[in-house]
Amino acid sequence: MAQSRKYIFVVGGVISGVGKGITVSSVGKILQSRGLAVTAIKIDPYVNVDAGTMNPTEHGEVFVLDDGDECDQDMGNYERFLGTTLTRTNYMTTGRVYRSVIEKERNLEYGGRCVQVVPHIPEEIIARIEAAGKKARADVVVVEIGGTVGEYENILFLETARMMKLRTKDDVMFVMVSYVPVPDKIGEMKTKPTQHAVRNLNAAGIQPDVIVARSEVEMDKKRKDKIALHCNVAAEAVISAPDIQSIYDVPVNFEKDRLGDLIMKILKLPKRTQKREFAEWKKFAHDVKNFRNGINIAVVGKYFDTGDFTLTDSYISVIEAIKYSSYYLKRRPRLTWLNSKDFEKDPRKLAELAGYDGIIVPGGFGEKGIEGKLKVINYARTRKIPYLGLCYGMQLAVIEFARNVLKMKGATTAEIDPAAKHLVIDIMPEQKAKLARKDYGGSMRLGSFPAVLRKGTIAHRAYLGENSKLKTKNSKLVYERHRHRYEVNPKHVMDLVKGGLVFSGTSPDGVLMEIAELPQSEHPFFLGTQFHPEFKARPLSPHPLFNEFVRAAIKKNESKPKPKVTRSPLSVALEKRA
Repeated sequence: MAQSRKYIFVVGGVISGVGKGITVSSVGKILQSRGLAVTAIKIDPYVNVDAGTMNPTEHGEVFVLDDGDECDQDMGNYERFLGTTLTRTNYMTTGRVYRSVIEKERNLEYGGRCVQVVPHIPEEIIARIEAAGKKARADVVVVEIGGTVGEYENILFLETARMMKLRTKDDVMFVMVSYVPVPDKIGEMKTKPTQHAVRNLNAAGIQPDVIVARSEVEMDKKRKDKIALHCNVAAEAVISAPDIQSIYDVPVNFEKDRLGDLIMKILKLPKRTQKREFAEWKKFAHDVKNFRNGINIAVVGKYFDTGDFTLTDSYISVIEAIKYSSYYLKRRPRLTWLNSKDFEKDPRKLAELAGYDGIIVPGGFGEKGIEGKLKVINYARTRKIPYLGLCYGMQLAVIEFARNVLKMKGATTAEIDPAAKHLVIDIMPEQKAKLARKDYGGSMRLGSFPAVLRKGTIAHRAYLGENSKLKTKNSKLVYERHRHRYEVNPKHVMDLVKGGLVFSGTSPDGVLMEIAELPQSEHPFFLGTQFHPEFKARPLSPHPLFNEFVRAAIKKNESKPKPKVTRSPLSVALEKRA
């Protein structure tokens, strides 16, 4: 008899932001290392249909899947840890669920019955969870319920989990991730908040099987025993999760507490030995803490205005992609976050860029901070500092080139000035009608699209050197993920090419410019992508374009002495936190 599919629900207690997403990713990695097929689901309690219309400074990065779904950044963590490609079936929001139920009601799919919040909303959620497991052919489905217990927003999702447990007792288990504070003035780890969180979960009809205790320090046996007693779990089911230097240590630390064996026991799964791949993961997690030689990378962004604590979330995939390629090349990245608006206020700050080994301008939208970014790009181009532009960062590199090399005065993008004389970046024709009818959500060019690479370019050499599939097939075709409405204006492509800009990647029909670069005879590394390569970077499989950028940064780092980089306390603190 075939083994029934298992489900693990991960919920949060006390406060949000303590690592439910990393817990889901780590649990999935541990089970995957035992040869089980694992998929992960994120449930966001927002009424938004997807994450595409959310402000990145408030909600964090919008992560895009191959199929074009715009979702929460935790989906990126799942893909990176599990080394898998997820689909829109793995992501749901309150808005998405309600919209689906209402559409079914309008189509008479409920046969004229009275459609109610209970049971029809939970039944829709269950159907979506089961569909995701079936599509992935998963042995285990790990489901993260956003927010914390006791919140009005996620009551229906907890009700769904309770109903699934009732139906299939041995196939469902619950993990609570709870914060256990150590107040400075008291100096003692306090378990009472976790006890109250478990009581709230009990009130929803759910008893946790495992409690992951997040804290600044490792939990001692006395505190484990206390939580076990008051929360009705076994002491072995209280897993210590102290603050650590790298999130990639989390699966390794969980295994020290034998979490994998415990889950297998609770779900009545047959014992399996750990596969060799986990040893590779452990080596990676060990090595990243021990690289001594560093490179200085500046990330020049615009999402800096709502406080210090959202910064890394706004660009999390870019940050991780830089790390993976740096670790791959045995270097420790020293990242400094620079606000593009500062270069508008004080152009003298540009001189500070001389000490960096590489500069990245990531994606974004709108006019704010753009002139500052253009000044930074000009500095990187004329001073031969390795430059990588992502999405908007490529478009701005094209604009800078048009203004300062081709002398197109006022060259710009239609996103900023649709009536400008030189629109080197223009809106895609099919997007104009969408904007006219205010069709903003899920309507950009989204998801995976092919690009044809031009031989003899930096981009082609990068992919050929790193991507075995490309090498085996002797092909020039790569697939990358997009999220944008604007493109290089076809009317100006020939002018740009004649001026010396190389479009090393284009759409198969040759209409859309996907990669722009300068020849290495002109610049050691100056390259921009219309797509987001960071979405496909993985810990054990870094992205080839980031690899090439880091290689160029290493060469600059090893060249003649440079001005010393002065890093702000914020950048140092964020590096430790990341």
